[in-house]
This record gives sequence, C-alpha cells and structure tokens, in this order.
Amino acid sequence: MKQILECVPNFSEGNDEKVIKQITDAIEAVDGVKMLDVDPGKATNRTVVTFVGDPDSVIEAAFQGIKTASELIDMSKHKGAHPRFGATDVCPLIPVSNITMEEAVEYAYKLAQRVGDELGIPIYCYEFAAKQPERKSLAFCRSGEYEGLKEKLTKPEWKPDYGPAEFNSKSGVTAIGARNFLVAYNVNLNTTSTRRANAIAFDIREAGRILREGNKVTGKVVKDENGEPVRVAGDLKATRAIGWYIEEYGIAQISINLTDINVTSIHEAFDKTCQRAQERGIRVTGSELVGVVPLKAMLDAGKYFLKKQNRSTGISDEEIIKIAVKSLGLDELYPFDPKKKIIEYMLEDDQEKLIDLTVKGFAYETASESPAPGGGSVSAYVGSLGISLATMVANLSSHKRGWDDRWEEFSDWADKGKAYNEELLRLVDEDTNAFNQIMAAFGLPKGTDAEKAERKKAIQAATKFAIEIPLKVMRVALDSMDVIETMATIGNPNSVSDAGVGALCARTAVMGAYLNVKINAADYDDKEFVNAVLAEAEDMVEKVTLKEAEILKSVKKCIDN
Repeated sequence: MKQILECVPNFSEGNDEKVIKQITDAIEAVDGVKMLDVDPGKATNRTVVTFVGDPDSVIEAAFQGIKTASELIDMSKHKGAHPRFGATDVCPLIPVSNITMEEAVEYAYKLAQRVGDELGIPIYCYEFAAKQPERKSLAFCRSGEYEGLKEKLTKPEWKPDYGPAEFNSKSGVTAIGARNFLVAYNVNLNTTSTRRANAIAFDIREAGRILREGNKVTGKVVKDENGEPVRVAGDLKATRAIGWYIEEYGIAQISINLTDINVTSIHEAFDKTCQRAQERGIRVTGSELVGVVPLKAMLDAGKYFLKKQNRSTGISDEEIIKIAVKSLGLDELYPFDPKKKIIEYMLEDDQEKLIDLTVKGFAYETASESPAPGGGSVSAYVGSLGISLATMVANLSSHKRGWDDRWEEFSDWADKGKAYNEELLRLVDEDTNAFNQIMAAFGLPKGTDAEKAERKKAIQAATKFAIEIPLKVMRVALDSMDVIETMATIGNPNSVSDAGVGALCARTAVMGAYLNVKINAADYDDKEFVNAVLAEAEDMVEKVTLKEAEILKSVKKCIDN
C-alpha cells in the first residue's frame, strides 16, 4: 500500500508573487508530489503551502522549498502580523495514509538534519517530533520571534536540535515537526443566529465554556483558588469550534477544527452537533468539508452510518463514500466531488487502467493483437470475479429476512471478501506492468560491455517481478477460498450456486497464475529462488484443487436437498 505524507510549510512572504512562485515551482519540480493549495496572506506576509506525496519525495520537495526560501527571503527586512522567526517559519509533516506518526517523526528528523547541515539553518523540532517536552509547543519554540533570536541562540537551553547554534540573520530559524491531520469542517444550521450557533459550538468543543453562576451567558464568572475562570469542558476532545453567520449561504454554521481525527472523527462531530442542536430547537441541515480529507476518514464515516442501519460494510469504496456524503449532507451547499476532496484520489494518475475499462472493453483489449493484457491479468481478474460472487453472497446473507441478528457476522465476511477483491483487481494491472517492465528492459542499449551488463541486470530484475506478481495472485486467490467456502456452507442457501461458481473462478485464477509463474521462472538465473517459488506454487495448486472439490461437494449437497 502506498504511503502518503502531507507537508504544510509556512513561508514568510505573502506579497511578492514572483518569490512565492519560485518557491512553489521548486517544490513542484520534484517528481512524486502534488500541490494541493497555495494560500498567500498579505497582512500576515506569509504563505501557507500544502502538498502531498510519498515520504521520500515529500522530504526532497520540502528541502527544495526551504532552500529556495532561504535564498529569496531576507528575514532582517520582514514585517507581518503573524508570529514568525524564519524564512521558512514552520514545516510540519502529517501522516495521511499507510504511515504511522512514528515514521513521520523519523522523516521530520531526516529533513531537519539535512536543512541544518546543508543550509546552515538552526532547527527546532516540535509537536510529536519534539526532543524536549517544552518544545512540543510551537508557540514556545517561536517565543521571542525573529527579533529575539540573536540573544536566544547564545543560551544553552535554546541550543537547536539540528543545525548551528548561530544567528542566521537572513533565514532565521525553522521549526520542523510532525503533527496530526487537521480537518476543517463546518456544520450547517437552520438558523441565522450566530449566538445560538456559538452556544452549540461551546457545547461540543474541547475547551467548552466559562462557568458562570446562574445564567450561562450573563451570570457572574466562577473562578478557582488562583483567580482563574473555571471552564466546563465540552463533549469532544481534540476539537475547536465557533459559531458564525455565512452571508453567501444565508445560514449560520458551526466552524469546527478537528485536530486529531483519530480522537474525534468527522461523523462523531456531526452526530454530537446534531444532538446538541436538537436540544436547542435547531436542526442540522448538512455540513461542509473545507479543503481535503484522507480517504480513511470518509470510509470510516460511511461505515459508521451503515452499521447504524445494521447494513453490511463489505461494499465498494464508492458506495461507502456515497453513504457518507448523503448522511453528513456534504452536498447541501454545492456538489461534493471525491476526486477533488479526497487526498488519495487526487494523487491518482490519469493513465487509463485495465480495471477502469468496461467488461466489453477489457475483453476486446485482451483479444487485440497486443500481447498484454495476457493470461496473468486475466487470471487475476477471474479471481476477482470469484471472490466478488462470495462477497455478494455475504451481503445478501447480511440482510436476509429472519437472519437480522447475523448481519454483523456476514458483514465481517463481506469485508474480508472486499479486501481480497481489491488486491486481485490491483494485480490485474500489476501483471501488465510486469510485462511492460520486461519489454522496457529488453529495449535497453547493448553496445558496450557496461551496457550489456546493465541490460542483463534490468532484464533479471523485471523477470523476478514478473514471477512475483502471478505468485501473489495465486496466494490471494487461494486465501479467498476461505470466504467462498464459508458462504457455500453457511451463506444464503438461495445463492449457494454463486458460491460454487466463485470456487471455480478462484481455482482458475490459481492455475492460470501458476502457468505464468512457471514460464517466467524459466528465464530467471537464480535457481535457488526459482526452486523455492515453484515448490510454493505447486503446493498451492494442490491445495486449491482439494479446496475446490470440497466446496463443490458442499454446493451440490445443498442444491440436491
């Protein structure tokens, strides 16, 4: 699974468009990253840039952006309304998909060390990357701002985490860290009252409201033994919220910042807001996502609402997202386009994939004079059809009349089937990619001895990949037989024949992929690797044959009875 990391550097220039463009051009020149947003502020004299990509590409792009900013921005001449202490003031890394916070922290350290060593800029690490507890706070790291740096850097307690403990008058200091993904989320109300929207915001936000005697609005403020106002905590952790009126839409909204969607999710914030609004005689009519969101957040929301209906979650991501959009009312103010709002979808390339073809299109493409797609891709596709049938049986079983108390059991099986199906569909295109890599390797020049050696090395690497892909198809298709067998034995009996067809498809996928493993293995020089692969493949052939026979026996018994 592809790892996705987000980076949101803040550069201390918000007025000079030429400087901003040179910085963003340096970032976008790095392959593997996609720019999501460039937001310059004139009063703050600051530009917030947001881009995403695989971790190594993001780190390289961040370095190039910081380097360009250090060349073009002179902090000794900078003025702006926002607190700042560096040309690149802050550069947080945010894990988005298939990457842990711990990994993001390591990438932050890698970036910090390179910036410190190569550019001579002092670095403070903050948030999850903080090396000292007090430096977790960005405000603490930035205390004294640029104007206080010269004296600050002479103090032992302010020694940078990376880079020299010397005042860099042009570039200042940069804070590099790792933080959680922040979701900007607005909930729409059927009122124009900002005061009432604020009241709901105070109910839900973590900071809550100041405690007052008697009347919550006009009563005397209650203070603690230190003379500080006592606060009543709100319902939701890691949540900031305020009410406002949006003239463009003619409604009041609750503007919410979810600072850690692993603590408070979008759907939890929505449901709690609905509850609190209803208590005040107000109705939530929909909501709005500002900016972009990770795919997982949308899938979690869709699954949450499906489970509330006792419905199976083992359906396509597209359908799950539709449920999320409708349940949250994300299309109330304007159409919600997943391709423009979900980060993973925004990163997809425009190259046409086999799995995006119609059924007819795939058949015609296979039948054409092109050697790809071939048997490997078709084997993976047949396997996906097999597990699709078993997943269908699980979904039908989850809402079979009289089986209401078993919906969750079958939903779990449908989820397993969906996971196998998605992997097999991915392997449809991956097998053709493997073939293309072999063709590309054979096309390399072979004039000099060095070129011949490099060409042979590339051919062998591509051949190994072409062995590993169908081997993976075999493994996944064989594993999918567990779901198929279960649906053949305990699933909706009206669909038992579908489970039987699924078993036939799964065996075909294993046997077809086995042929591809064997033919590609013949051209690979590492015979120890080849022998191990063939031994595993032949074992899978034996297992799938036995499994198919067991399933078909069970299916026949059910049909005959």
